[in-house]
Amino acid sequence: MQIIGALIVSTIAGLSTVLGGLVIFFKFRKENINRFITFSLAFSLAIMIGISITDLIPEATFILLKTLGIKRGVVYSFIAFIIGIVLIKYLNKLMAKKEIKSDLYKLGILNMIALMLHNFPEGIATFMSSYKDINLGIKLAVAIAFHNIPEGISIAVPIYYSTMSKRKAMTTTFLSGIAEPLGAIIAYIFLSKYINDTLISMVLLLVGGIMITLAIEVIFPKAKEYNCNLFLKIGITVGFILILINYIAF
Repeated sequence: MQIIGALIVSTIAGLSTVLGGLVIFFKFRKENINRFITFSLAFSLAIMIGISITDLIPEATFILLKTLGIKRGVVYSFIAFIIGIVLIKYLNKLMAKKEIKSDLYKLGILNMIALMLHNFPEGIATFMSSYKDINLGIKLAVAIAFHNIPEGISIAVPIYYSTMSKRKAMTTTFLSGIAEPLGAIIAYIFLSKYINDTLISMVLLLVGGIMITLAIEVIFPKAKEYNCNLFLKIGITVGFILILINYIAF
């Protein structure tokens, strides 16, 4: 029963991403579509940067400093972060070589990849926490769901407005969310003997590098292209306020 309960908690946390994707079913006037896309992109880049600097990077770095010592901890943290930056730059270049007409579609795919990598270790953490203490796992799942919802927006909106396909938008959002329970299952079946705080922290730092680079180098320039500066500022502001609430509450 402990295993089933832990898996259920992890699944709910992961699939909360799909809730964010439901925004594509809202109807907007034609003149407001660019404003909505700008707001959504700005909102998502604020979420990605905010999660990285308030949660992933400091927590993972602290664990590495504690487990490896200051010198090794700093070196390992730096290496993991840089690998994340290099990886997303490589993926971006790889996507640029593909014959994909829409930059917005490429952005949606990059967001999906980045957030799948993010959700995978989160699923491991949620499952392990729930397996040891179901109450602790539920608290962690609530915190994860709180930022998974806007992450779903960051995937679904660019995919939908580049393809006008709700099916594709919801499928990619679902794939990102399912990475969380998938991480939990793999952790239980294959990796339980090898997973430790050091490994998870390295992965989270790598994800931090990916999300910050993606937000600054890809999402922000794309959001500016729509020339809706007011909605760009509003989206960034709302995103950072939400991250601040998450930081204080959880």
